[in-house]
Amino acid sequence: MTTETDPSDLRVVGRVVKAHGLRGELVVDPSTDNADERFAPGVVLRTNSGGTLTIVAARWHSGRLLVTAEEVADRDAAEGMRRAVLTAAPTDAEIDDPDEFHDHQLEGLRVELEDGTVIGTVTSVQHGAGGETLVVAGTDDELLVPFVRAIVPTVDLAGGRVVLDPPEGLLDPE
Repeated sequence: MTTETDPSDLRVVGRVVKAHGLRGELVVDPSTDNADERFAPGVVLRTNSGGTLTIVAARWHSGRLLVTAEEVADRDAAEGMRRAVLTAAPTDAEIDDPDEFHDHQLEGLRVELEDGTVIGTVTSVQHGAGGETLVVAGTDDELLVPFVRAIVPTVDLAGGRVVLDPPEGLLDPE
């Protein structure tokens, strides 16, 4: 008997950056500390388009993974995967770095300023080439907050909050 993981419980483990070579390899920017485990041969990952990728091989190249998957036969298929978000069921893996968090740990946290003014709630975490961004649902609008120590000096998981020290203009409407 197999159990399906609720899609809302899946965790982002990487993003396809581009195609590599002619045989359909994918350049993947991993979003996990367990990349060797998450991209091991035989692992099945879900894509944001609803499909799956069964890992055949993965190797490191210039700080990224070159991934071969059963479902990607050639360069054209690999090009079609560009910008795909790869997800998997959560693991119990602990994060050794106190400044690293699983997305699901941040989602739902209250966002406030250092003086206690509530700004909103973290709804998701976007992973990009420049780093992570917190998506915050505010009272009037959605805010994008770079997830860097200078702007988010405190993550208080036990207290259910993140504290912002935003630079001038970050919270101003456009």
